[in-house]
Amino acid sequence: MEPYRSLDSQVRASLKKWPQRPPGVGRRNAGMDAWLRGRPGDDQTCHPFLKVPGSNRLRTLPDGLWLNFGGTPFEPFVDIFAIEACGSLQNMLDKRSRFAPSVHSLLAVCPVPWLLAPVSAEDPTPRWKATGVLLQEPAVPLVLPVRDVRVMYGLKPRHYKGFAKNHLPHPHEYYVPMDALTAENGDQDPALQALMARACTASNFLSLP
Repeated sequence: MEPYRSLDSQVRASLKKWPQRPPGVGRRNAGMDAWLRGRPGDDQTCHPFLKVPGSNRLRTLPDGLWLNFGGTPFEPFVDIFAIEACGSLQNMLDKRSRFAPSVHSLLAVCPVPWLLAPVSAEDPTPRWKATGVLLQEPAVPLVLPVRDVRVMYGLKPRHYKGFAKNHLPHPHEYYVPMDALTAENGDQDPALQALMARACTASNFLSLP
């Protein structure tokens, strides 16, 4: 008999197999393009998290978190794409509140061990170099203001059907049935890739330079 695994752990196990760039999100011809998967990680080091300025206790730890670093070493920022698995409607409401539009000030914190670790088993580049916003090896955590937030929520089938029928998502929200997140090779699903391709600022423009 296989050991019991919570819904969150199933989703995280699946997301570990997803690439450094969110599936379906294309490369830009110009401008920022430095995606890294912050959560879940391949190693046992501490991982990036989200917080509000001035707080040292209340942290948001999404099941999945991708960071796109941008700006300059003197004025850096980050865009994020988060994934949250919601086992109940109450759980969904709680997680939605953490990314509500009223939460204007949000910080992404990248711990030093995570920054010093390689991008992946296939890419030995230290993450701090891959960010493009650090000039030298960091000795303190990298704390960045979050410029843009996109969140995908995974819901149980009956919750997904009910929400899609009776509710409207916020502009930064995207919803999928839970099995889209736990499916084998789910990141290669064309429908999921098409949805995630729209979950970026590029979708708000007719064309990009």
